[in-house]
Amino acid sequence: MAEQHENQHELMAQQRSQGVTRRAFLERTLALGLGGGAALALLDACGGPATSGGNVDITYWNLFGGGDGVRMVQMQDVFTAGHPNVNLKAVTLTWGEPYYTKVAMSAAGGGSPDAAISHISRVSTYAAIGFLDPFDLGELEKVGITENNFLPGIWQSAQYNGKLYAVPLDTHPFVMYYNTDVCQKAGLLNADGILKPLQGPDALIDAFKRAQKVTGYMGLTFLGPWRLFSSLYGQQGGEVLTPDGKALAIDDQKALQALDFMADLTLKSKVCPPVIDSVALFGSGKAGFYWNGEWEVSTFITQKTPFNMIPFPNVFGNHRSEGDSHTFILPHQDNPDPARRAAAYQFIAGMLKQSLTWAQGGHIPAYLPITESTPYKNLKPQSNYADVAKDVILDPPAWFSGSGSLLESQGDAAFQAVMSGQLTSQQGLQQFKAALQKLLDTPSPL
Repeated sequence: MAEQHENQHELMAQQRSQGVTRRAFLERTLALGLGGGAALALLDACGGPATSGGNVDITYWNLFGGGDGVRMVQMQDVFTAGHPNVNLKAVTLTWGEPYYTKVAMSAAGGGSPDAAISHISRVSTYAAIGFLDPFDLGELEKVGITENNFLPGIWQSAQYNGKLYAVPLDTHPFVMYYNTDVCQKAGLLNADGILKPLQGPDALIDAFKRAQKVTGYMGLTFLGPWRLFSSLYGQQGGEVLTPDGKALAIDDQKALQALDFMADLTLKSKVCPPVIDSVALFGSGKAGFYWNGEWEVSTFITQKTPFNMIPFPNVFGNHRSEGDSHTFILPHQDNPDPARRAAAYQFIAGMLKQSLTWAQGGHIPAYLPITESTPYKNLKPQSNYADVAKDVILDPPAWFSGSGSLLESQGDAAFQAVMSGQLTSQQGLQQFKAALQKLLDTPSPL
């Protein structure tokens, strides 16, 4: 790895000083074992100075483990190779509530990083209490990042009170995986080997039953009762909280329709287990379909599972599904150093321009020059569900909401009990509503 980095630096120096052609540069970086997306990012980095002069130290916090962590390190390495006078200190912290507590404490008490990652569902809450600094659109434009680089919906979600508080890296939705061998034997694929359209509860349960006959065990497996409920309830236009996040807005009829379908899967039709290691079940071919976030794509590729991926199915009238976005934020600093802030902007832009690497793990890049590119469109099965980024269902704004939050854990507990038969749909919904009301009545600890 050290030798590869040394060779990268040498090539970049030649590009700057000797005028090595773009084609020659790309050929030589590829020969060094550097991916095409990373090579292009290095080439872009050669186009101008890394900073206005002198070495600059910046700190970056993130919560990425597993395959995401590996890809993020690859992207960081490319950035540092292209910006030798930016000393990047990247720190990976524990995912979920511990991470967000750490970010909040750093912003409130000083010592915050120059840049960090946040799920977009958390941004408005943190911005409202002053834990984030807004981005300067003019400074972003200097590093090549503008509003036109993003879908309107995700750009709007990154704002609070008319100011931009996050720069989106991706969208990660709830999707459907299917085992191509199982579905072929079940007669569910068309002549091109693609899953035939499935729409509505009856058609889906029929498909799961047919897959179940092939696997001899289950037709469907899933992970995340809250995310499944949010997708099904959201397809009906249901809202959990009022727009200001201060009161319940649950439509009982719509919520019960979602929960009744979820209970049907596990208790009546029995095509899905209520509790099991879903990743292992699908990966081993014991389930024909799998509902989860798209980040397991690397797992199944590594396991050589025969599979494909598509958007979450149209159960109640559309393909909307629960999702979130990883974004870059600027945790609040009382007197940010201009050079460090400028380097943080450069770092964020550098990460966005490398998001083809990020897409390999399943996430949909938010940066449109990547998602609209031929290399991304040819990335299969990851690009199959890219269109869902236009209208994902985010958790409602509240201090107890967002990825890894109390809202999600309460939803998981109540709805898991419904799917396992411990509670009826009505009882599960009442438990969830009571838990949310208690949270609404509790002053924010932030």
